[in-house]
Amino acid sequence: MEVPLYLVSIVILLILSAFFSAVESAYSSLNKVKLKTMVSSGDRKAVKALALSEKQDRLLTALLIGDNIVNIVATVLAVLLFDAMMDDNTGLAGAIAALAAIAVVLIFGEISPKALARRDPEKVARAFAGMTYAVCAVLFPLTWLFGPWQKLLTRILKPKQDASITDDELITIVDEAQTEGGIDAYEGELIRSAIEFDDLTVEDVLTPRVDVQAVRKGSDPESVLQVFRETGFSRLPVYKDTIDNIVGVLNEKDFYRVYLAGAKKIDGAVSDNLIYAAPFMKISALLRKLQKAKTHIAIVVDEFGGTQGIVTLEDILEELVGDIWDEHDRVVESFTKRDDGTCEVSGEVKLDEFFDYFGIEQDPDDFDAVQLSGLVFQQLGRVPKVGDAIEFFGLRIEVSATAHKRVTRCIVAKTAESAESADGGEKEKEKKEI
Repeated sequence: MEVPLYLVSIVILLILSAFFSAVESAYSSLNKVKLKTMVSSGDRKAVKALALSEKQDRLLTALLIGDNIVNIVATVLAVLLFDAMMDDNTGLAGAIAALAAIAVVLIFGEISPKALARRDPEKVARAFAGMTYAVCAVLFPLTWLFGPWQKLLTRILKPKQDASITDDELITIVDEAQTEGGIDAYEGELIRSAIEFDDLTVEDVLTPRVDVQAVRKGSDPESVLQVFRETGFSRLPVYKDTIDNIVGVLNEKDFYRVYLAGAKKIDGAVSDNLIYAAPFMKISALLRKLQKAKTHIAIVVDEFGGTQGIVTLEDILEELVGDIWDEHDRVVESFTKRDDGTCEVSGEVKLDEFFDYFGIEQDPDDFDAVQLSGLVFQQLGRVPKVGDAIEFFGLRIEVSATAHKRVTRCIVAKTAESAESADGGEKEKEKKEI
């Protein structure tokens, strides 16, 4: 074989090697969701690429076989070319030729095409979909021969794994999409809330019994009118004898109907369409139950049959979209920084928000409390009063206000040891930067 023919053959084999490497890298790292989106928009090349990706094991086997064949042949031809060009056909010359061929194949046939393909794997897969189909058809006999061996190795060496995606993996995907600019911060938070939605229970979102505004059955309309005006609520639970015996719900529109009609009692406007929920019930299940019953309030009942609180449709939706304020809501700041460096915190703030705000690396589920007020109660072991304080993971939490035997506001400050540790960390960081 003449030298020019050797060169042309080697160049062709290098191009084929680059093709096999690029396509292999593309199908190993492509996003099937993007391909399916392209398919739904009518992209024919994407249809072929998606079909190939569905049989990825067979495809990668064919690509690896083809890549190895062309690389080996290219190396052999390079050695023959070197021998043809050299007068001294020694073993050293052959070794040098082999090393040079391997280097060229690695750079132009493996590393470079794989790096380029990873930048836009979907584009590469679509561009070479037709050629990939043809190569797979040509190499099918070899692929078929290696198929049983591959299956045997898979059964022996690779344990069966669950292909499902966990919530943590989904959240990681959302974080990456937000970092790369595919979605904004609000969209990312909304998706994360939807993913975590099914983990929340009724106890996490309920309005506790002490905060429930309810009216007694048989009350006169004038007294109930005053409650509607003071609270701004559109619905009120109605109880008989005691709040542990809630018998219905009074809608503001129904109330005004009987009020304007001159009724002496509100009983004619009370709806008995009640939904009861246990505190450990998932809010996703309760949402479906409320939708089916066409009502907005659920009564949360404890293990003794008493009223533990209520959950409204708004409480559940706020876990998805964030706080929903109307004209009558009283806005309460959960965290308020003070001039002396301390922070005033609402007793109603949830533990996960409190831990995130102060950087406490603990699992809120490890504590038998949902809110900060419950944590203080738990740590003290008695009913809190103004002036009580606890030490908690480098923080000093002092009770500044109480109501109905529970904590409503706290003053939180870093302890001396925590402050020194933080200052030391900042100084160490400055030294490293210098």
